[in-house]
Amino acid sequence: MLVLRRGPLRELPAEVGALAAVAFMVAVGFGVVAPAIPLFARHFGVSKTEASAVISAFAAARLVTAPFAGRLVNAFGERVMLATGIGIVAASSLVAGLSADYWQLLVLRGVGGVGSIMFSVSASSLLIRVTPPHQRGRAQGVFAGGFLIGSIAGPALGFVAAWSLRAPFFLYAGTLVVAGAIALRALQHSELAARPVPGGVTLRLGAALRNRAYIATLLTNLAEDWALVGARSAMVPLFVQDRLGLGSIWTYVGFFALSAVSGVLLLPFGKRADTSGRRPVLLGGLVLGAVTLAVLPLVDDAAGLVGVMAVLGVSGAALSVASGAILGDVVGGRGGTVVATYQMAGDAGTVAGPLVAGWLADAHGYGAAFGVAAAVVAMPIAAVVAAPETRAVSEHATRTGTG
Repeated sequence: MLVLRRGPLRELPAEVGALAAVAFMVAVGFGVVAPAIPLFARHFGVSKTEASAVISAFAAARLVTAPFAGRLVNAFGERVMLATGIGIVAASSLVAGLSADYWQLLVLRGVGGVGSIMFSVSASSLLIRVTPPHQRGRAQGVFAGGFLIGSIAGPALGFVAAWSLRAPFFLYAGTLVVAGAIALRALQHSELAARPVPGGVTLRLGAALRNRAYIATLLTNLAEDWALVGARSAMVPLFVQDRLGLGSIWTYVGFFALSAVSGVLLLPFGKRADTSGRRPVLLGGLVLGAVTLAVLPLVDDAAGLVGVMAVLGVSGAALSVASGAILGDVVGGRGGTVVATYQMAGDAGTVAGPLVAGWLADAHGYGAAFGVAAAVVAMPIAAVVAAPETRAVSEHATRTGTG
């Protein structure tokens, strides 16, 4: 097995580090463009709901095309689909920055979503295949850490939005080109990525859906992407501008705080999930996220904003590590369709979250928008409590047919 011998990647397959590097470059660009998306949409004179719909369009395209992405990963392999997906997102982001009206922006973000699901399903499936069960929590932490460290660097480059709200889209396209080059070079000769699936079969979706742990992680991914990703991304920039009366730079500061805290905690949470179990980490993240979102509309100054965003970073780190590790335990080898369904659950949340939050903010204010988001995060708690621990599930999962 090819491993790195030093640093936090010690004893992990080297492919984990390569995937984390790709994730870092993707996230650098996304960290710049994400806060600018609803503001750029409002530039065309649309409502909060319509501005939020641009975020939902990206997720809706991911949701619709996820089943096809899973089958393509099973058919052509993770590496090819990873690079192809990154290329599609890069091209669509470049053209989106040139949008002349709201509808062009909406459609182009949808096209980007198609490439995004191809990348995320292939990257997640590859990470599962190259990592042994007892290291999955730490591997998920390293991979998510690539995203989050990139998310830290991204908002630090947010000054480009002060120059032009189009500039973040161009910068995002550039970082994606770099990410694609890293993926092609680092994974081209990987023996672990190229090895066949044991037994030549993959986990069927039907078998996975009979697993309570898989259902719990589906619900968690839905709730996390609804509230901690979708509603937060859509509402926080507008909340900072409309309610707090602060400049857009404070949105980037808040996002920076969230990403920095998550980045620090991912590896400790990953180790905890590997040694003490996935469920305690997952439950802690859900409870903390629900409480913090309920408190968020009570914030009335910049210091409170940064503090609340930092606590959301704690919740996000716990959820991403534990949920991803459970998915890996259930899949074990290759299960493109099972991984794609997990991604679909998150994308369904990312579609609904911004739209519901935007409608509630327009009709009833930010308190209602964040309150419903908090309730959604609390929703999976019962399912997680009822699910079995999964650290050994991958060794005993039933595999029949193809995914």
